[in-house]
Amino acid sequence: MRVGSGFDAHQLVSGRPLRIGGVEIPFDRGLEGHSDGDVLLHAVASALLGALGDGDLGRHFPSSDPTLEGIDSRAILDRVAARVRDAGYELGNVDATIIAQAPRLAPYTEAMEQVIADSLGVATDRINVKVTSTDRLGAIGRGEGMAAQAVVLLEGRP
Repeated sequence: MRVGSGFDAHQLVSGRPLRIGGVEIPFDRGLEGHSDGDVLLHAVASALLGALGDGDLGRHFPSSDPTLEGIDSRAILDRVAARVRDAGYELGNVDATIIAQAPRLAPYTEAMEQVIADSLGVATDRINVKVTSTDRLGAIGRGEGMAAQAVVLLEGRP
């Protein structure tokens, strides 16, 4: 068994759609980033790479690569999931937390779990997505950005 953790944070900006966990959320701002800025999928992908001992997202998907500009984070997660399978592992489970003051994200967590499960080729009962706020503390509490963290368990033999 191997365990990995991941974290990602992005600033909220005008003029971009808000996509978290592969789900478009109605909101007046979206997350800035070289990709679509999906903090949840980035945190999960980062945790998977960590469990593999395979570097980080910047190593595999550098923001200096113009071909990756605007990439859908589901494609990133799909590519990382292929690395997991190629290394001889399968997902035990994902536990992830989105940290955001607004909008209210709880109504979307089941859809996010389904997107992650589909990318990783597992049942949704292996994916858990939670939401919390910072109770108005710090940049996230002021609505300037969002973050996510994830922990994954991989099982198998390389």
